[in-house]
Amino acid sequence: MSQPVPPPGNPFGGPAGAAPFPPAPAPAPARDNVALGLVTAVVAALVAAVAYGAIGGAIEREIGYAAVGVGFLVGFAAAKVGGRNPALPVVAAILSIGAVYLGQLIAIAVVIANTLGGSAPEILMEDLGSLTDLWKETADAMTYLFLAIAAVTAFAGAKKANA
Repeated sequence: MSQPVPPPGNPFGGPAGAAPFPPAPAPAPARDNVALGLVTAVVAALVAAVAYGAIGGAIEREIGYAAVGVGFLVGFAAAKVGGRNPALPVVAAILSIGAVYLGQLIAIAVVIANTLGGSAPEILMEDLGSLTDLWKETADAMTYLFLAIAAVTAFAGAKKANA
């Protein structure tokens, strides 16, 4: 009797001709596009301002957590798309202040539209000067605190996105 001959090749390997390792994954997209990060921050600020204003106008109150959300959304989106550029957190903080301010104006327009009738966008577009004057008259320490909260959370959100 003769001994059986082992099959050719590695008995512990995969099928003959198969690659020993899976192919490498596709490279991650480049995240250091500052211009795209700025555009993303502006878009996020506008969307957040409308949401902040609609919520504030519907309940006729300002909410601190909403200001936190606005700031974090703007900062996180800017840094996630724009990368680690040190200017992005600062720009995001400034844009979040503008977003909360615009959201407060939208909230005032929504309250006026609900009280007097009409549409909030129409009031916002036609009487922006009057809305700004009304905002100045009704602004208190909490109003400015919400602006500061949004700026701080935008800066922190941008830093967190790149951590």
